[in-house]
Amino acid sequence: MILLVLLASILIVVVTVYQYDEQTQDYNIQRFERKEATTKETIELELKNKTTYPVSTENLPKIFKERIYEISSINKLNIALYDLKGNLLKSSIASAFEKIETKPLEESLLIELAQNSNHRILKSREEEGIGYQSSYSYINDPKFKRIGILEIQFTQDNSEIEEELREFISRLGLVYVLMFLIAIAFAYFLSSYITRSIKTISDKMQQTRLNKRNEKIILEKASSEIEILVDAYNNMIDELEESAAKLAQSEREQAWREMAKQVAHEIKNPLTPMRLTVQSFQRKFDPKDKDVIEKLNEYSETLVQQIDVMSSIASAFSDFAKMPSQKKEKIDVIHVVKFALDIFTESYIKYIPKEKQLYAILDKTQLIRIVTNLVKNAIQATHTEENPSIEVKVENKENTIIISVKDNGKGISEEVKNLIFEPKFTTKTSGMGLGLPMIKNIIEAYNGSISFTSKIGIGTAFTVILPKT
Repeated sequence: MILLVLLASILIVVVTVYQYDEQTQDYNIQRFERKEATTKETIELELKNKTTYPVSTENLPKIFKERIYEISSINKLNIALYDLKGNLLKSSIASAFEKIETKPLEESLLIELAQNSNHRILKSREEEGIGYQSSYSYINDPKFKRIGILEIQFTQDNSEIEEELREFISRLGLVYVLMFLIAIAFAYFLSSYITRSIKTISDKMQQTRLNKRNEKIILEKASSEIEILVDAYNNMIDELEESAAKLAQSEREQAWREMAKQVAHEIKNPLTPMRLTVQSFQRKFDPKDKDVIEKLNEYSETLVQQIDVMSSIASAFSDFAKMPSQKKEKIDVIHVVKFALDIFTESYIKYIPKEKQLYAILDKTQLIRIVTNLVKNAIQATHTEENPSIEVKVENKENTIIISVKDNGKGISEEVKNLIFEPKFTTKTSGMGLGLPMIKNIIEAYNGSISFTSKIGIGTAFTVILPKT
């Protein structure tokens, strides 16, 4: 709408200027023709009735000696008389105090005048912004004999008309500016009215989430097209909530099934050697054997070890199933990390703290669990290396604590990088794959983050970022 108003305004101004120019040219031509006709009639009348000199080429300067100035002044144009060869005889421009050039007419103009059927030539030129129109025609005596050439020159001063045009354009411009402002305001309110309902629908669509309850759209006044769109959105919300509920139920059932399968699988592993041990004990036990005590201790130790494995399995699933409960307290992170590393006897573990003391509001037990889990993984990744190396760094950055554990182990392949934090996934021959998912839950409970970089054959570096408070 605004663009149409602007284009219309520009086109109207262009057409107006063009129309003014056309009218000015037509007006000047008609005005010149009227003055030319009046001048010719006056000169013919002078030659027929008022002169006492014989009408000839030689007497033209005498006949119009003073009269030429009167005719020029009355008609407000310049008059010049030439003989048939183009030599100047008399001009209204000349005066007693003014000299003019006595340059004859060009030969080409004389030929063109003679060949013209109307015996009249019209020439136009412009100098210093002022236009000049000149006409050339023959002067005849009463017997229609050619005795000279008449030049009539009219000066076109269009300054007044141009000033009127500028004034008109300025007034027209003010009107169009006002119209343009009105068009902007009208377009704004009209578009706001039209798009208000669409904006409401758009906002609701942007707020739509699968994991929360979404509100339906209620519009009091809307067009039939908008109402159709709103109804479609509301129906989609109903279907989305129904699908989300079914999906959540299906995911919970699937999670329980997977958990049950994993628990059953992990428990079966120690049960098999326990069964074999009991069967062997039952088949080979001899109370009279002199080594009966030693064999009984051996069987008992085997059973206790398998029972401990089952206990650790139960503890691991219990720890993973529940969200870690946080006991926040002010602790020295540098000291706690060193305490966590003291349980490891490997000499290639290097602790590199960047601060002497670094305090934060965290759970001491959970921080120890994070560090020990990452270091255990690093030890297992480097156990086949000839010169294993593990570096544990702690540093302070703005309002966060950064803990990094870097090893020179075998690395993690690209195929499994996306699965590292998934429950039950592990690259080790033993373990249940719950360690990293568990510490990830702990870290995210603090609004922190854990990430890693790894290259095959070079090593892996885990980075933990925790807020101080």
